[in-house]
Amino acid sequence: MKLATWNVNSLNVRLPQVLDWIAVEKPDVLCLQETKQEDSKFPFDALKEAGYNAVHSGQKTYNGVAILSPHEIEDVTYGIPGLNDEQKRLVAATINDIRIVCAYIPNGQSLDSDKYQYKLGWLEALTAYLKTELAAHPKLALLGDYNIAPEDRDVHDPVAWAGQVLVSEPERAAFRAIMALGLHDGFRLFDQEPDSFSWWDYRMAGFRRNLGLRIDHILVSEALKSECMRCWIDKGPRKLERPSDHTPVVLQLAC
Repeated sequence: MKLATWNVNSLNVRLPQVLDWIAVEKPDVLCLQETKQEDSKFPFDALKEAGYNAVHSGQKTYNGVAILSPHEIEDVTYGIPGLNDEQKRLVAATINDIRIVCAYIPNGQSLDSDKYQYKLGWLEALTAYLKTELAAHPKLALLGDYNIAPEDRDVHDPVAWAGQVLVSEPERAAFRAIMALGLHDGFRLFDQEPDSFSWWDYRMAGFRRNLGLRIDHILVSEALKSECMRCWIDKGPRKLERPSDHTPVVLQLAC
């Protein structure tokens, strides 16, 4: 199976790019974040014509998550149980006996912001939720835009980013707490080129100068670790006209 995650930063704008990408790459699972559209506007028909089933949890203008697959999508759930949150940030489903969790973790804005505390609380709730999910589904993958660069090697300039969101120690500690549940960073299971990033700011020629961060991740459970064959960042879509500021991350499984 080929699993992929991509923050499209508006599916209304990026739908042609997504359709082109799935036609070439043919992922078994594609998790999307920041679709930025209500369910009534989601392009179910266009995706169905392309051979993909889809589930979506969206809202106007902000957030929004989706799971796409040519296979049957079963046991779909929305949001984190028990978390009173109107923001559409999580959808989960079972595909070919693998529990797929698609998450768009909050950005946090700044360390002195209420949104940062919301992010830390959301991560705590996510961790508790994943613990329950892993008990029920040993084969699990958590894909999405985490808005966390786990280590300094995931940041183009750690000194310049020090003291900012996405790299702060509480956020990184939350990432480690998720991994401590028994999850593994699919990208780091393999040797990778240095300065490998999945997001680049639109400003200051960020992509051309490779001033990026690795904040989009695919974590897999222990039961899937041995099935991992390769993980890579596909920079192709970031080179297109009117691209998302993120690009897909892809993990190939043997199963």
